[in-house]
Amino acid sequence: MSHLMNTYARQPVTFTRGEGAWLWDADGNRYLDGLSGVAVNTLGHAHPRFTSALKKQIDSLIHCSNIYQIAGQEVLADKLCALSGMQEVFFCNSGCEANEAAIKLARLYGHGRGIDNPSIIVMEKAFHGRTLATLSATGNRKVQAGFDPLVSGFVRVPYNDMEAVRQVAQHNRDVVAVLVEPIQGEGGIRTLDIAYLQEIRKLCDQNDWLLMLDEVQCGIGRTGKWFAYQHTGILPDVMTLAKGLGSGVPIGACLAASKAVGTFKPGNHGSTFGGNPLACTAGLNTLNIVEQDGLLPHAASVGRFIRDGLSTSLQGVSGVKEIRGQGLMIGIELEKPCGDLVKLALAKGLLINVTADTVVRLLPPLILSQAEAQQMIDILSPLIKDFLQS
Repeated sequence: MSHLMNTYARQPVTFTRGEGAWLWDADGNRYLDGLSGVAVNTLGHAHPRFTSALKKQIDSLIHCSNIYQIAGQEVLADKLCALSGMQEVFFCNSGCEANEAAIKLARLYGHGRGIDNPSIIVMEKAFHGRTLATLSATGNRKVQAGFDPLVSGFVRVPYNDMEAVRQVAQHNRDVVAVLVEPIQGEGGIRTLDIAYLQEIRKLCDQNDWLLMLDEVQCGIGRTGKWFAYQHTGILPDVMTLAKGLGSGVPIGACLAASKAVGTFKPGNHGSTFGGNPLACTAGLNTLNIVEQDGLLPHAASVGRFIRDGLSTSLQGVSGVKEIRGQGLMIGIELEKPCGDLVKLALAKGLLINVTADTVVRLLPPLILSQAEAQQMIDILSPLIKDFLQS
């Protein structure tokens, strides 16, 4: 019997090695990875240039503490700012830590403006993490249940509803920021309208609020651009990253621009492991390889290929509501709960995920080939058809 806390409903498989978009289990069975560790393994598994850089870093220095200057941190921060247009970076270890930093930054910013009880507008069906503050910002009662009292200071509105945000702006003088995912991952691959994000940007400017974008799942090239907001022509004041940034090595980042710059001073925030030499080597090499290998346009085209292929093969199938997404962030919404598809796909050698009860979620690595994408379509389409007809 395992001594692990019973926090995961795990699938009955143990992987022992990976290569590219493939994983092998302890029995030697091969699986096509349509999940990449939930949008983490940007470069797939055992990418030779990536692993070589990590080995070299491990041989010299793994950790030294933020008490001292860390050269790799400065190089990675410069690179992220060059790619994003942001101006400052704080490094941590995960998405929820990056969002915690953003929440603290917004509150400090609000207090600096003389607001005693700063509030942040958040969205229904949002997911920002499982720490108490990020859990409170999350719009899912199922994951919040049992953890009351939640952290106060959040005002919830429907996703993609501009009028609801305007109403809050008129009646709540304590608001200091809007925190929103450009694409809701856990919420079912739901994408913000471009016009909505542009209007939110204007409203934040009018009210001196911070626009804070959670790109933990949709960032780092997954949508075909470095960051999902780059499809809209706006720039946020705060952006959070994690998941795909380190291709499997834990790293998170909270980036600031414009009026958010300079909010944090020494002593306001910190992290023991955040931005250590190993994590920054992982981050920098992930970005460099994505750039060198043209993986942004590749993610856009292969993602379009998968969506088009699924649309064609599932056309007219009763029970398929919508196929949506951007780049290699894809959701297939069905009319009934479909969690059973995860184990059915596993038995066929395909790793997928179901989120929001009724949405099959695909988050394959950015190195996925078109031939592998076709294999994914060929396995998944019949499974969905059979499941809906059962």
